[in-house]
Amino acid sequence: MKRPFTILLLMLLAAPAWSLTIQITGGTEGALPIAVVPFGTAGSGEAPMFNLGEIVASDLKRCGRFRTLDEKDMVAKPNVGTQVDFKDWRALKQDYLVVGQVTPSGDSYQVRFELLDVNKGQQLLGYNMTSNARDLRSTAHQIADMIYEKIIGEPGSFNTRVAYITAKGETTVNSQIALQVSDSDGFNPQTIVSSHDPLMSPAWSPDGRRIAYVSFELDQPSIYVQDVFTGKRTKVASYRGINSAPAWSPDGKKLAMTLSKDGNPDIYVYDLDGGGLNRITNHFSIDTEASWSPDGHKLAFTSDRGGKPQIYEVSAGGGEPRRVTFEGSYNARASYSPNGKSLALVTQSSGGYRIGLVDLANGSMQVLTDGRVDESPSFAPNGSMIIYATKEGGKGVLAAVSVDGRVKQRLSVQAGDVREPDWAPNVK
Repeated sequence: MKRPFTILLLMLLAAPAWSLTIQITGGTEGALPIAVVPFGTAGSGEAPMFNLGEIVASDLKRCGRFRTLDEKDMVAKPNVGTQVDFKDWRALKQDYLVVGQVTPSGDSYQVRFELLDVNKGQQLLGYNMTSNARDLRSTAHQIADMIYEKIIGEPGSFNTRVAYITAKGETTVNSQIALQVSDSDGFNPQTIVSSHDPLMSPAWSPDGRRIAYVSFELDQPSIYVQDVFTGKRTKVASYRGINSAPAWSPDGKKLAMTLSKDGNPDIYVYDLDGGGLNRITNHFSIDTEASWSPDGHKLAFTSDRGGKPQIYEVSAGGGEPRRVTFEGSYNARASYSPNGKSLALVTQSSGGYRIGLVDLANGSMQVLTDGRVDESPSFAPNGSMIIYATKEGGKGVLAAVSVDGRVKQRLSVQAGDVREPDWAPNVK
């Protein structure tokens, strides 16, 4: 049965505000062996409620580029580099070793860590950091980012956030729908908006301060922009008919959106500074789900102008669109990679809706996932992973896959459903 792509905009599943957990379900062949020793605690102050080393190890493991050593297999647990006997770790076939120590100091913590090259027997990184209790998890993610960048040679994306839609309740009366934000590993969930009415299409601004989204308050879909830190929100579009699928321009000054105020759903670009509205497409078909290219010059969008949903690309100033996807009868919900060389999208494959990756240079597509209903792909800021929504055990969950399809993850919750993830930019 054909599944209209417009329905994807209206499907809302949900999730309670429990923390998400990562489960690696794919292989780690070719991953770099690294041992992250649980961080020690020095001094007489109160130790943290969690071990920073364990968070660092979890981050490195879930990215798929590293193979972490189980704690039970460690022959020693040094906290500083001077305590390390490198031959022990060479015997365990480890390429890298991370050691660290946390020292409580009044209302804050002093965190020291070292990254060591096991084969060369030398230090690659060594930092002292100060953190309050609230930001200790963020500090651990920063450490993982520094380790990732030092070894891989590109920025990490661990100390970032993810926005998603959650809901509880099975009727309109008892439904609780929320726009939530969490750390990239699912911890520290924060409710940004809560409503009994549908919420959808969260989209981060490039500065990581604001989220655009659609709310059906008063039974009318409207596009809002909300400051994550102050809570201030502004209604951007509330025209007659459809107001949906907001997408930020790379400079944060414009929003692409789908409006039907002039008839059929088309792509428009709204100027957030001046309030001007520019119609980009004008066709009797349905044009929706715009995504900006990283340079801000082009928009990719979904259209059924050829009879079935496919991805098209058009100049951000308007013009004649060109078709991008030719493999498969259904391709929708495209998202540009950070380097602009590929598109992640939803494609119909082997009877299911799965996440695919299209090479814009030659048009070839690689199917990355194997779910029945995989939707809403969003790239990590460094382009190494794609987060998406899927179904598992009859409920909506979040998952992630590496861009080569080799490493797959599940981000599960205790109960409920969760949908429409959007990975925040990596803002220093």
